[in-house]
Amino acid sequence: QVQFVESGGGLVQPGGSLRLSCTASVRFLSMYTVAWYRQAPGKQREVVAVHRGGSTTEYSTSVTGRFTISRDNSENTAYLQMNSLKPEDTAVYYCNTFPPPGEGSRSWGQGTQVTVSS
Repeated sequence: QVQFVESGGGLVQPGGSLRLSCTASVRFLSMYTVAWYRQAPGKQREVVAVHRGGSTTEYSTSVTGRFTISRDNSENTAYLQMNSLKPEDTAVYYCNTFPPPGEGSRSWGQGTQVTVSS
């Protein structure tokens, strides 16, 4: 079972940028469709960006034009570049395969906290 470890979160002011990283415990990440998800307090986890391989990416409407998902298959790592951050982007960010596994899956990592506040 693939497992993921996220990093790169932190506190940033509105309008700022962060780059999240996610390392997978598999040798061939290229075999998987990878996505970034986030969960804000009191809300369900939602998908924000999907990388299907090659140059095929998809984004939720709330982050389109501000976030960019990428991957380095040789390093088994996925990234999420977040620009023009807004307070409503505050959440714990996770990466995983897409479609997402169940909430009880052991593949979910601890996530990385992103807080956008002045």
